[in-house]
Amino acid sequence: MEISHQDTKNLYKALFALLIVLSVYFGIKVLSEFRSYGRISSQNVNTISFTGHGEITAVPDIANIYFSIRKEAKTVKDAQAAVAVVEKIALDFLKSNGVAEKDIKTSNASFNPKYDYKYDDTATVMPCTMYGCPPRPGKSVITGYEAYESITVKVRNTDEVGKIMQGLGTTGVSDLSGPNFAIDDEDALKGQARKKAISEAKAKAEVLAKDLGIRLGRIASFNESGNYPIYYAKAGMMSADSASAPAPAEIPKGENTISSDVTITYEIR
Repeated sequence: MEISHQDTKNLYKALFALLIVLSVYFGIKVLSEFRSYGRISSQNVNTISFTGHGEITAVPDIANIYFSIRKEAKTVKDAQAAVAVVEKIALDFLKSNGVAEKDIKTSNASFNPKYDYKYDDTATVMPCTMYGCPPRPGKSVITGYEAYESITVKVRNTDEVGKIMQGLGTTGVSDLSGPNFAIDDEDALKGQARKKAISEAKAKAEVLAKDLGIRLGRIASFNESGNYPIYYAKAGMMSADSASAPAPAEIPKGENTISSDVTITYEIR
């Protein structure tokens, strides 16, 4: 069967029309996708923002305490050796009271020269004038060295923290402070606080969208602040001088509150 020239032209016209229809269809689809993902200029997109606040309260399960050791000697070696003696006594005490080695951390260790200004008695002393007396000749000389070490201890049995701090005060440490009560797995509580804040913001969005008669689109932006622990009980402070007390001080742990504040911005459709 032979196809006429007219039939061929009609076929080409049909294919051309179909091509135009498909081009329009896919053009509209691509345009829609770009709008959905916010790739069309945002200056024409109206937005609305909602805030939410979330809090999680928990009893602290760890206590951080801090102490340092300072010793002076004529040489660096002797100063460091003196620090090591006190350090061993302190660490042995901590381990005997159930503190694991992994929870004892040296945060700083250093040594520094100690200076004294020595006058030169053989030098000629210039006389004083109406403007004052000139400084006496002399120079700074090293008289010894100070070795310093600071240690952080994580106490997991918070009921024993008073006893441990009192005991540390008898070991010869130079400074003793704390405890700072905290929650070991704080990230988990932060996540819970964030979820509560997001739920509150979404609930506000649903109510206000209904009241305003608008339809919310995709989330244009999200911002979070907060996530800082709030301490409802101040940690006690103890010094080495207080270690002579006959019984450990009872230190209240109180509660810690982890908070999160979020802002969710929606596009308005």
